[in-house]
Amino acid sequence: MKRRTLLLSGLGAAGALIVGVCAAPPRSRLGQPQTLPVVDGQVGLNAWIKIAADGSVLLASPRSEMGQGAHTGLAQLVAEELDLPLARVQIIEAGHDTLYGNVAASVGNLPFGPREMGPRDEGRLNVRLAAWFGAKFGRELGLNVTGGSTSLPDAWEPLRLAAATARAQLLAAAAEQHGLTPEGLSIQAGHIRHGTQDLGHFGPYAASAAGRRVGTVSLKPRNEWRVIGQAAPRVDLAGKVNGSARFGMDVRLPGQLYAAIQHCPWFGGGLGTAQVDAVRALPGVVRVVALPPMAGSQPAYAVVARSTWHAQQAARALQVAWPPPVGGGVDSDAIARDLLRQAQEAHASGGGFAFAEAGDAAATIARSARRVEAVYTAPYLAHAPLEPMNCTAQVRDGQVTLWLPTQAPSHARAAAARAVGVAPEAVTVHVTYLGGGFGRRLDVDYAAQAARVALECSGAPVQLVWSREEDMTHDFYRPAAAAVMQAGLDAQGRPTALAVTHAGDALYARWLERIEPERTGRIELLNRTAFLDTRLPAALRQPQDAPDKAAAEGIFTQPYAFDALRLAHVATKSGVPIGPWRAVGHSHHAFFIESFIDELAHAAGADPVAFRLSLLDGLPRHAAVLRRAAEAAGWGQALPPGRTRGVALHESVGSIVAQVAEVEKAEGGLRVRRVVCAIDCGTVINPGQVARQMESAVIFGLSAALFGRIDIRAGRVQQQNFPDYPMLTLADTPVIDTFFVDSEAPPGGVGEAGLPPIAPAVGNAWFALTGERKRSLPL
Repeated sequence: MKRRTLLLSGLGAAGALIVGVCAAPPRSRLGQPQTLPVVDGQVGLNAWIKIAADGSVLLASPRSEMGQGAHTGLAQLVAEELDLPLARVQIIEAGHDTLYGNVAASVGNLPFGPREMGPRDEGRLNVRLAAWFGAKFGRELGLNVTGGSTSLPDAWEPLRLAAATARAQLLAAAAEQHGLTPEGLSIQAGHIRHGTQDLGHFGPYAASAAGRRVGTVSLKPRNEWRVIGQAAPRVDLAGKVNGSARFGMDVRLPGQLYAAIQHCPWFGGGLGTAQVDAVRALPGVVRVVALPPMAGSQPAYAVVARSTWHAQQAARALQVAWPPPVGGGVDSDAIARDLLRQAQEAHASGGGFAFAEAGDAAATIARSARRVEAVYTAPYLAHAPLEPMNCTAQVRDGQVTLWLPTQAPSHARAAAARAVGVAPEAVTVHVTYLGGGFGRRLDVDYAAQAARVALECSGAPVQLVWSREEDMTHDFYRPAAAAVMQAGLDAQGRPTALAVTHAGDALYARWLERIEPERTGRIELLNRTAFLDTRLPAALRQPQDAPDKAAAEGIFTQPYAFDALRLAHVATKSGVPIGPWRAVGHSHHAFFIESFIDELAHAAGADPVAFRLSLLDGLPRHAAVLRRAAEAAGWGQALPPGRTRGVALHESVGSIVAQVAEVEKAEGGLRVRRVVCAIDCGTVINPGQVARQMESAVIFGLSAALFGRIDIRAGRVQQQNFPDYPMLTLADTPVIDTFFVDSEAPPGGVGEAGLPPIAPAVGNAWFALTGERKRSLPL
């Protein structure tokens, strides 16, 4: 008897209790007013909202702004519930309290596909129970991260509730002061009103409102929204135009020093011996600091100088005898062959961990009228954000202060504390704007390095900046992957079964052991508890290499209905440092599954859109998105000679996206002329920003799909800079049109959702144009 069955039979009677408890976390995350420090007479009403003397609202945001527009969306939620002009909401830094932890990121890591999740009141009991556990553990762990496109989904309920509660407190305070009833008051444009009488802005009532108990608080109904659902200007736009916005590399402090770094050039090398005397004699050099591996970094030497230029030149001049990598170092071609071998062997034997399984897929395929088989592969990819890794650190009087662009401030705090040898409470983190993140800044190696360098600099602040070459060659890369795809068709061309076995490194295990070394076992236990299953005996003996949802997502979450299926993952460990990359496993698995579905449609002699629709029974939202994209793209209508269309559909980060790519032959390969994108991301908070994120994801995804690859020889990354790792140019960027499919579901993520479908849409169009099926990235 599986533990899942036991749990559900024993807890079935408590189903109503479980559903009720699921609704409780938003209120538990409001926190206390004293969580926010008092500055210039500002008054905190809860852990999220302060009122300034002039009546403006200060919103404590724990999420990083890296161009995705999160701060604007968060401000819109507050402006809506407080009936306040968006311009009157100011974003401030949140502190280190665990109540700012990203609960949605924990729930989003649950291993369930779209046919299991369903609406909250219709999903299976085991899914609701797992979601409750995920939310509970996420709240208890309090991991403050910006990732998984969860900034707005995580804030959707607690932040609106925080603003609505503040609204009730302000109205109660104003009513008491004027001898009125709260029910007789309203708020318009940030002013409290009694009928036609203007009682002024929030400022004079804030002190009385703080700590005031109010009864049941209701959120504004959808038909009264005036801010949510409307295009709004970015709250960070002015600062980024006039230069006042502060990114990590913009930090300037009195007495600041500057550091550059030289890492061991290959994976698995030691610290080595450096000729430091010659470098110390160079102009502007202050000191040379040896850095052991920290938070997953390679061993390195940092050169501290009085300017960035002096530091960079000295770091380049530093001669280091780096010990060779053990066994000659890893090789990406050898890894690719090994991944394919493991996937093929596991597929043949029924091995790997089956994230999704129904019926006997192998037997069904064997007796089908026709079998379709293919092998797909994807390479390592770098993040390559425009702003390279950097951090400014100061260690003075036992206290550590960091200024840095990070997606994980709580992890940066812990890493700096470990590097310096102090308690995390002695570390203060100031998060700047991020010049791109894409998952790279979920790692905090550069924060640990900067703190360790600052420890050697007698209290002076030190700004560590990696060169582009160091950034490119010492990334935590998108894992390489291989997948064996197999399906059966009956005599009428209808699919009978699907079997996929994928091999790739266990991504979250590698990430967790870097950033949470003291709590990795605890988090891995949580990860396995969420499965509510007992299929993991080997994983329990090897907690660092458990079957990894992030490495397999996009395959087992595919939406199509098959009578029999087996979607399995083989967790590997290649020796290459890997980490979350925009859309994580979806980034390559969408290419695998959507290209293979196109292969099945071709084998069945069916139209690719009609074929997909025939497999979407029971998923009306997916079908609506696919139809919208096809309609907007003019699917089935003639195109100019030499141009064709390809389609792909994929769900990720809580949103459903379909894309149609128009492709033509060009000198040296192909050119994408137009991309039509349809999205159902639940409730749309800012349609303009969603469209911009779809454009961003298409451009970023096209760069990876057409050109992206990282090659490793003898443990050393071959690509050094953008000439070796090209990006899509403005001249080659297609027209991108975005269309929305209306939904009243809670918001889904958008920052990553637009990326997965673009590679298969382009690959499928190329097949339609040339008859050549591309099964390996880059295209």
